[in-house]
Amino acid sequence: MISIDVLNKYKILNKINFPKDIKLLSFSELKILASEVRDYIIKVVSHNGGHLASSLGVVDLTIALLYVFDLERDDVLWDTGHQAYAYKILTDRKEKFLTLRTFGGISGFPNIFESSYDAFGTGHSSTSISLALGMAVANDFLEKNSKVVSIIGDGAITSGIAFEGLNNAGNLNRDMLVILNDNEMFISDKVGALGKYFAKILSGEIVKKFETVLETLIKNLKLPENIIKKLFSRMKTILTPGLIFEELGFSYFGPIDGNNIKVLIDILSKIKDIKGAKLLHIVTQKGKGYKYSEENPNKFHGISAFDESTGEIYNKIVKNKTYTEIFTETILNEARKNKKIIAITAAMGDGTGLKSFLKEFPDRYFDVGIAESHALTFAAALAKKSLIPVVCIYSTFLQRGFDQIVHDICLQNLHVIMMVDRSGIVGEDGATHNGVFDISFLRFIPNLVLMSPKDEVELNLMFRSALQYENPCAIRYIKGETFGLEVDYNSENILECGRNEVLIPDGEILVLATGNMVNLALKVITKLLEENIKCKLINIRFIKPLDQNFILEYAKNVNIIITIEENVLFGGFGSMIDEMFSSFGKKIFNIALPDKFIEHGNANSLRDKYELSFIKIYQRIKSIYLNEK
Repeated sequence: MISIDVLNKYKILNKINFPKDIKLLSFSELKILASEVRDYIIKVVSHNGGHLASSLGVVDLTIALLYVFDLERDDVLWDTGHQAYAYKILTDRKEKFLTLRTFGGISGFPNIFESSYDAFGTGHSSTSISLALGMAVANDFLEKNSKVVSIIGDGAITSGIAFEGLNNAGNLNRDMLVILNDNEMFISDKVGALGKYFAKILSGEIVKKFETVLETLIKNLKLPENIIKKLFSRMKTILTPGLIFEELGFSYFGPIDGNNIKVLIDILSKIKDIKGAKLLHIVTQKGKGYKYSEENPNKFHGISAFDESTGEIYNKIVKNKTYTEIFTETILNEARKNKKIIAITAAMGDGTGLKSFLKEFPDRYFDVGIAESHALTFAAALAKKSLIPVVCIYSTFLQRGFDQIVHDICLQNLHVIMMVDRSGIVGEDGATHNGVFDISFLRFIPNLVLMSPKDEVELNLMFRSALQYENPCAIRYIKGETFGLEVDYNSENILECGRNEVLIPDGEILVLATGNMVNLALKVITKLLEENIKCKLINIRFIKPLDQNFILEYAKNVNIIITIEENVLFGGFGSMIDEMFSSFGKKIFNIALPDKFIEHGNANSLRDKYELSFIKIYQRIKSIYLNEK
């Protein structure tokens, strides 16, 4: 961790212990503070990794918000939370910021359990407008004279839930302010009709030239000044996103320079007491203040540790390809042979490994934006027309499309393949991103085939098999390296649906493991064999359908059954085995994650804490054997 001494170099930042301290600064001191906060963010993120470009872009806005609003009374809601680093630093977490995203340190996202200044916990996008409206309504009920501010990006605001919030908020017209942070950047490229609409250079040369012409024209009409101002405002609104927000019931202001603290303070001070729903459109530069993030904001959106002086990511010792990279090569190879394969993602083309697919098959690639529910129903329609849609979404984002999986895909029994990336413990992004619930919320849905590979060979095999099945399929796999095995991309072998794999046929204990826990279990069992503790091992590559007869056959001569999975126990694979053997008199022991949200930190440290590391599994099985002998 960086030494706390790094803070000694900051002249103004060291004066700030609470948000109210910012109100005592002059404008010249506020500018120095912005520079110091950016420098501090860069230093910490270069060491710890994190979301850099988005946080650098809103430093000026953060300072202006804390200057104008009263954080002891008012609520500030950061949508998604990628951009909340300056806010954390300036709200009583200056020293703690050094522990950003580390095990036992502070979260990379707003967290109500971390600070009273965090109005709501976030990590998934597009919720802030609904939250702001709820808080504004609550303020009215409780007769509180408090302000509510939502800061949402130009990517997040195109999501369906954001527009549901806008529609309701405009109708109710409660006292709330939405700040649209337009940095002309999504996580991936801007997509969709709304994305293209917001992507126009609304505050650039075209609008500025029009303003000059319009101003001259209106003045030549020699109308009263108040009429001129109204005409000018209305015409400008037509040329900006203001029109759509005005029609939704918001008072629209902007666009203004979101990186000018004085301008921000001036307009926020003027509009904060205006009653009703308001929207302020600001234009910011993503990555501002750091040359390398300004030049490549996509790279610095979410980044691992890097060299601050060069912007280059430190070389990690990566021996093998990741599971995502194996999937990329697999889908490309199959798509070359099968023109019916369509790839779909929800604003995560880079993260899910589909950028290469886009380059090779642009007509068969669909990035639907931050719209997971739509992505799944869209896929269902493609499948109904006999195409093979492959929907690639992170595990925790897939939660947002649960009803669509049930109603539009599985109820209709449509051949949609869901690639569930980032399953299991992800690590530093924490509770909002650890994919530890997907087995639980997928395994009880009728018609669904649910698989989890033990290695890269099996991932390739599962995807090729899923192409041949007629049912909806979900393949869950972890973030991280594979084992360096050679994958035969041209193999024609496929898996018999529901058939699991026996890795060790004989032993006194039956171990059932799934996904990334299989090879770990194999290592543990090899170690136990040195102590004459013999275990059978079955690779449960098909969590659903579960071949009960197959498992019962191998459970005949054992009294102890152990399940291992990187999912919460409740509703997971182990629970399935508990249910299956409830009337057989077997002793079942489940090794899984507890009934809690798993915090942020190094993934291996978290696995050790929650007894899913090699040594903890070894100790647990040995203890079970000795106690039951």
